[in-house]
Formats: sequence, structure tokens, C-alpha cells
Amino acid sequence: MLPEERRRILQIYREEVAGRLPVLAGIGAPTPPSPSSLLRTPAKRGRCIVVFPHPVFVGEPLPWQVPYEYHKAIAEAVPLPMVLFQLQPGLGGVLYSREALLKLASIPTVVAVKEASFDAVRFVETVRALVEAPRRIQMLTGNDNFILESFVLGADGALIGFGTVAIASKSRCSALAAPATWPARHEVYDRVIQPLVGVIFGSPVRNYRLRVKEALVELGVLDAAHARPPLPPLHDEERRRVREAVRRARLAMPRRRGRDDRGRSSQAPGRSAHRPEQLRRSDHSQGRAASTG
Repeated sequence: MLPEERRRILQIYREEVAGRLPVLAGIGAPTPPSPSSLLRTPAKRGRCIVVFPHPVFVGEPLPWQVPYEYHKAIAEAVPLPMVLFQLQPGLGGVLYSREALLKLASIPTVVAVKEASFDAVRFVETVRALVEAPRRIQMLTGNDNFILESFVLGADGALIGFGTVAIASKSRCSALAAPATWPARHEVYDRVIQPLVGVIFGSPVRNYRLRVKEALVELGVLDAAHARPPLPPLHDEERRRVREAVRRARLAMPRRRGRDDRGRSSQAPGRSAHRPEQLRRSDHSQGRAASTG
């Protein structure tokens, strides 16, 4: 996004949550950050920052000093709680070595790691590495392809691209945390969440952003699923698969919340199609996390 777009989105998030929840703002740059530039970044207005992998991290081997110095500079310029981001190379990210993770965890402002390798073995290895960190570092799964399993493997929470779709169903799974309720939790997960994930995060995974937008169009949240170059728009067949997956999941339709010219929210009626009788509350009314990353 452009800087002015990031500032506007962050402003909207802050207004909507009104201090009830932390706002996680994503930060990243194609060049090494300077303290002066970071002080002007939209992330400065958040309450927690998620640091995206720097392009220079790509390639093996990666000396731990490179990501450490980058994150340390950000921590010194923006003294807010920091979330590290381990992202699969297929999405332009990097997988940190055990040594790099422990060095990064030694930065005082680091509070969590978003682990999005899409690899269950790598996820477990990261959980085990952080046991040796100098203090408790929370583990946030970014693995949309095994959300529920991530919690069994050690996740404390989730920070996922799939977070804007099927919110009520994910909230239901979270509420069914006691062992006695696991069969019901798996029923919701297997019936609603996983089939949608399989379509939205299928190959090529880089198209997941457009597929999420297409799902939100089908739900009446967005008016159109625009693609920003160089990404091309989805083919008609891919759009059809996404929309059919949303219909099969029988998600509730949210009421539209419009924005005026100054970015303030205003109520507007939503579409009524595909609203199952058993889901009267909006599927977007139970979300408990705010992220602009």
C-alpha cells in the first residue's frame, strides 16, 4: 500500500476499536530503515508493530547479524511491542535459523513471533527454539493451511490472512477449547473453515489476497476485488471456485458499514443472499483482533 493508504487504514482501525484492542501495524521497507524515517511511519501510530522480512534477508545462508541489526534499528526508533514475522519464501519471506530466532528474541521489545512457514515441522521447530529465549515469547500462527492444528502444536494465538472470512466460525472453534468439546470444534473446522482455506490458499498461494477479496465481495463486504499491478486479476474460473466455496460454507452476511469522505463509519444495509437461518448474527461481528499488517 501507499503511505497515505496505510495512514488512512490505520486511522480507521484506531477509530473502530476505540482503545478496546491493540492495533497491530505492519512495517517494512525495500531499504534499511533509518530512525528518522521510522519515526514518521504509520506504524508509529499503532500500539504494536509487525515487522515484515526485509528483501535483503532472502537467500541462504543468512547470517543472524543481518536480521538482528534490522530489527534492532526498528526497536530503537519505534519503542513499541514488536512481532517478528517468519514467512515462507513462496510469499517473499524468510525462515530464520534457531540462532537467529534466539538473537532476535533478545531484543527487549520483541513480544511474539508470527510463524507463517506453512510447514508444520518448521512450526514445531520454532516453538521449541523459543523455549530457550530469555523470556516468554508468544507464538502466533500465520499458517492458514493448518490453523486449528497450530494450537495443538503450541500456538498462543493467530495472525492470519484468512482472518477476515468466517470470523464467527473461528470464534466458535476458540470457544470450544475444552477437550470434551473437541468433536464439535472439529466439526465446525472441517465443515466450514478448512474447505474455504483449501480454495483460498491453494496454488499459487500468492493469489490468496485476491481470493480473500473475492470472498468478501461474495459476502457483501466489498464492492469489487481489485488487483494492484503487477498482480493480474483472477481468472473467471478461479473467481467462480472462490464464490462457490463461500456459498457452500453458508456464512452469514454482514451488514455493510460504509465510510464517508473523511473515513468515518456509517451503517448501510447489506445483501441478503446466502443467509442461513441458523446464523442470524453477522459472521463479521465476533472478531477479536485488529491488524493492519
